[in-house]
Amino acid sequence: MKCLLIASESAEVLFHWSDREYRQNIQEKYGVSQEEGEGLPAFEDILSTLFAPIIISCSTLEDSYTSFTTENNHIYVLHQFDECLYIAVNGDGEEKEDDLRRKLYVLKKMVEVMFGMVTLSGNLLRKELRPQDTEQRARLWNYLQSLLETYSLLRENDQSFLVEAVERLIHPQLCELCIEFLERRLVQQLNSSVERAGEEVLHAFVLVHTKLLAFYSSRNASILSPSDLLALIVMAQNMYPSNVDLDDMSPEVSNGLTLFFGLLEKAGRGETPVFEFVDPEIQMAEDSLHTLEINPPDPASPRRVFLEVSHKDGLYPMMPHSMYCLSLWPGITLVLLTKISSSALAISVYKYLEDFDKLEKRLHEGHGAPASARSPLNMQDIRSKMDKFIKSLEPHDLQYAQLQNVWAEFKSRAFSRAGSGFNKDLIPWCKNMKTQLCGIYRQCFLTGSLSADVTHRLSAGLQERAQAMVREKLVDWKDFLLVKSKRNITMVSYPFLFLNDFPGLVHFICVDRATGQMIAPSLNITERTTSELGKGPVANYIKNKVWALVRTTRRYLQKGYSTVTLRDGDFYFCYFLWFENETGYKLQPVDIPVLADDSPPIGMLAYDYYKLLRYYSKNHKGENVKCYELLTVHLGVIPTEIILQHCRQLASKLWEPSRNPLL
Repeated sequence: MKCLLIASESAEVLFHWSDREYRQNIQEKYGVSQEEGEGLPAFEDILSTLFAPIIISCSTLEDSYTSFTTENNHIYVLHQFDECLYIAVNGDGEEKEDDLRRKLYVLKKMVEVMFGMVTLSGNLLRKELRPQDTEQRARLWNYLQSLLETYSLLRENDQSFLVEAVERLIHPQLCELCIEFLERRLVQQLNSSVERAGEEVLHAFVLVHTKLLAFYSSRNASILSPSDLLALIVMAQNMYPSNVDLDDMSPEVSNGLTLFFGLLEKAGRGETPVFEFVDPEIQMAEDSLHTLEINPPDPASPRRVFLEVSHKDGLYPMMPHSMYCLSLWPGITLVLLTKISSSALAISVYKYLEDFDKLEKRLHEGHGAPASARSPLNMQDIRSKMDKFIKSLEPHDLQYAQLQNVWAEFKSRAFSRAGSGFNKDLIPWCKNMKTQLCGIYRQCFLTGSLSADVTHRLSAGLQERAQAMVREKLVDWKDFLLVKSKRNITMVSYPFLFLNDFPGLVHFICVDRATGQMIAPSLNITERTTSELGKGPVANYIKNKVWALVRTTRRYLQKGYSTVTLRDGDFYFCYFLWFENETGYKLQPVDIPVLADDSPPIGMLAYDYYKLLRYYSKNHKGENVKCYELLTVHLGVIPTEIILQHCRQLASKLWEPSRNPLL
């Protein structure tokens, strides 16, 4: 029984998602309290009535609670983001507080990607999340609900979403070939075409299910953050999902345990253990992958997304882009991210929002903000730039008139002799200016629908040509890629002969947090694999152990531990977090910060915890500090000193450029 809710301070439901069991449970309880003959109200109204006491108490109490458990063991987790309260509920015991808190932050991330800086204004966000048109509202809520369901499915089955890092297909020659093709042919042709309607392709990448085959960014593009890339993968998977019923989503230990036990058997009989290597890529013809045949949406309709952009003068979050998600074949997708012609306006809006936010904070602290040498805000300069900014806008628009009127009132109060000057009386007008700026942003970059403005986009013909070009390039590799995505790395894959070099190693996950990329043996492979331990309870048992290990290590990280070793029955688990400089020299460990129980979740999708760690390592000035994580699962019969030796050797081997140049 699960439920997610976004509510305003007045207990108005702005969005909700719940599973069937939760809806039935609530409706049954509510029906008991109804008088005979009365019908049940709408489920949305029931939720509003049910959660109203919680919402009101959170908005009125100074020291509000962030979680609680009811008598029937329903767990509630709450978090206030600006003017909206996010609530997650679980009543079946499948999720803990940490899981619910992570879902809330992921929901917030998806809302930010969908609506950008409009999320900074509670009043405007309410209009976007809860449109007056009921059909439009249902369409929007269904889309957001499907994103959450897609994310939940990926997190339960995909290692990359378990550790929140991007996994690349390990085939250097093919990856390099595709990157070169994206750079020299696809992006160049798209950006030189007259049919691009003022848009410029900044990023192009090919996904095979959730794995990254090739990624190319144009020279004037900002780096795409791992958090944004993971969010885009969720959106792409939501648009072109894999068929869970036909795909083999059950985990497997990639032949590792089977082969290892076979070697032990031979050694026990006095025979010489002979290592037989079978490259899964050679066996791809024996595997069968089934993907969902779906009716894709109109590819000519891009989706407006808001992503982080890095410029010379700083980072700008929630900058508008258009996302084109084009299906090449079931399971293989081409994604294009374009810069729209008016995107410079978003940077200006963000700068002014920052200025008024800083001014508001200074006024709350009791400090004025005159144009004096001691003030970090040059309000006279801001005044001059704001005047020019307003003149550059469309003068016939209602939003323009509202901004102009509020700005005129702000100036009369702040700068004129008859005004009150820079004191706390100006705080409401700072808030009003921020709302009006967000309104300009909303009008320019959100059209009130789920898709981007149809008048400024790559033409349908240009998108079809892009699809045809990439299909032609990859047609001979299609079946191979689909198999490879399920068996990216196994314990017997060349050049990673893990069982030969690390006997007793069952599984591992290694993550480069500087780039947001991971490498791990496959846990999901096809139905026809002949491994004895590849199916059934043993595989599920190992998979559950790995997922539990990640949850455990996050709890220890939260308490300030960077090394964890655990013995659990027949297995021995290890976790290490460490820093290196760009030459590979391991740096001295830093004090990992101890976080509160209700702190943002450790990860990268909803909150980049590892930026915080890199901040703590800044005593190495002038060095490019990298952060790595390694999780390993060994058989418990292996001596501890051998396991620790394996971990050191494995960490150095995985990121050798000669073995894995793209990572």
